Amino acid sequence: MTYRFRFLALTLIATLCLAALDLPAQTAPALPKPTMANVSYGAHEHQALDFYKAAADRPTALLFYIHGGGWMNGDKGTPDFLVQCLNSGISVVSINYRLIPDAVAEGVYPPVEACLEDSARALQFVRSKAAEWNIDKERIAGCGGSAGGFNILWLAFHSDLADPKSADPIGRESTHLKCVMAFVPQTSLDPRQMKEWIPNNDYGHHAFSLRNYQEFLDEREQLLPWIQDYSPYALATPAAPPVYLFYDSVPALGQPYKDPPHSANFGVGLAEKLKSVGVEYELNYPGATGVKHPDIFSFLTEKLKSLPAK
Repeated sequence: MTYRFRFLALTLIATLCLAALDLPAQTAPALPKPTMANVSYGAHEHQALDFYKAAADRPTALLFYIHGGGWMNGDKGTPDFLVQCLNSGISVVSINYRLIPDAVAEGVYPPVEACLEDSARALQFVRSKAAEWNIDKERIAGCGGSAGGFNILWLAFHSDLADPKSADPIGRESTHLKCVMAFVPQTSLDPRQMKEWIPNNDYGHHAFSLRNYQEFLDEREQLLPWIQDYSPYALATPAAPPVYLFYDSVPALGQPYKDPPHSANFGVGLAEKLKSVGVEYELNYPGATGVKHPDIFSFLTEKLKSLPAK
């Protein structure tokens, strides 16, 4: 059960208990509406984002949020930490992006490339709006869950995709992130590595339009250049920004898991790489020890240094 599903389940249980007691259920407060909704950063209908502007006189830090959904579904409508960010003077952008079915329809190969490239383009687009939207380009944090967490880790670890010589001013903008928070993310697209971490994993072949996982393993060598350019594990270098990984399960590297795509083994595998290359990171899961920021939002605010000193 993922962190979001667990939250929804607990909410449902609480509502049923209140109904049994004949007590009025508490209505969740409505989320703030976007300052600007469905802003296009490309020609496709899914190349759109919502911008929530924090009230501030000076340029604000920004949370750049990417939704999950296995690259197959999902929507930008409920970004995590939205209220906390706005109350703390941090603006928020939440993006949609072309999904794998969209990429297949457009003939993009591998189709996952559209999901990743859109994430980068959206970030560059947001930076191009910095003056207009009152954003500090140097204080942009990334956040995402599941496949969105994969995308944000890919952005954080990939070399800067800015092209200083581009005729397109958006293309000249940086894809650098100040820090990253990822919830139950997948951290590799290497089928062999994923099987070593999680023996019952059957996730990832759809990124390459393959019919099944065995075909993924069989074609691994031919796909390896793409795998290495897409996998956060392969891309992690000492230049990566600070990373916070959160999973709602206890890791057991090399053991199967009931929900393989969200196994904490993905986090342990990446954490070993981050430690080896000297990247600052925190790996949080139930029972984890030595976590500096059990309050995840405090990690964000510390790295962005967005809150006034008390």
